[in-house]
Amino acid sequence: MNTDTICGLNAVTALFRHRPEAVERLFYTEEMKALVGPWCASLASQHKPYRMLGPEEMNAASYTTHHGGIAAVARCKDVAILDLNAIPKYPFLLVLDGIGNPHNLGAIARSAAFFGVKAMLIGEAPGHAMPSDAAYRVAEGGLEMLDLYRTRMLPQAIDAMRKHYRTVATALGPDVANVTDLPRDRPIALVLGNEEEGVATDVLAVCRRRVRIVGAGKLQSLNVAQAAAVLLSHLTLQ
Repeated sequence: MNTDTICGLNAVTALFRHRPEAVERLFYTEEMKALVGPWCASLASQHKPYRMLGPEEMNAASYTTHHGGIAAVARCKDVAILDLNAIPKYPFLLVLDGIGNPHNLGAIARSAAFFGVKAMLIGEAPGHAMPSDAAYRVAEGGLEMLDLYRTRMLPQAIDAMRKHYRTVATALGPDVANVTDLPRDRPIALVLGNEEEGVATDVLAVCRRRVRIVGAGKLQSLNVAQAAAVLLSHLTLQ
């Protein structure tokens, strides 16, 4: 059985709200005892273990010192393989092309959930981050709130989704449109690229629009997770 260790109160709360049947074990510190009663009762009814641990034991059980006093071992969330012949339709689809850092993946998922995005497509390839212990911890429950898809054929997937979505890639350069000028008359599929290289050339070629965030300082760009939050604020709220 493939499992993730999901740490932090917000992440574990979201796990029990959205996938309670996936939880296999629960560990917590004495400080969390008053909060975990209903979850322990649920696990007990399913004959699944839970245990209060001391600080050192908790670090060992959660594989991190950044557990926030609670950790749940859960079956991995399904990341569905995208069917190119049945592209799912959402008001907004977030697409990740080559995000390599699981902390960035988690932060992007957190922002997506905060702004009401319902789905995320991850380009699957060696070195690309997928949901993991670190991503869940940083996402603060955001990954539980998203429908997740994956594909090894991202250019083909973006080409297939153009009938429903306005496909938009982030890019740099003075000739790239300001995100505030993007038309909002169709559902948007927003593509975010790798932390160092940006959106891959073959992916960029099949996106119909390119946008950037226009800043007022001397730095050229933002961290991809910061950029995601800014872009989502513009594209989902305005």
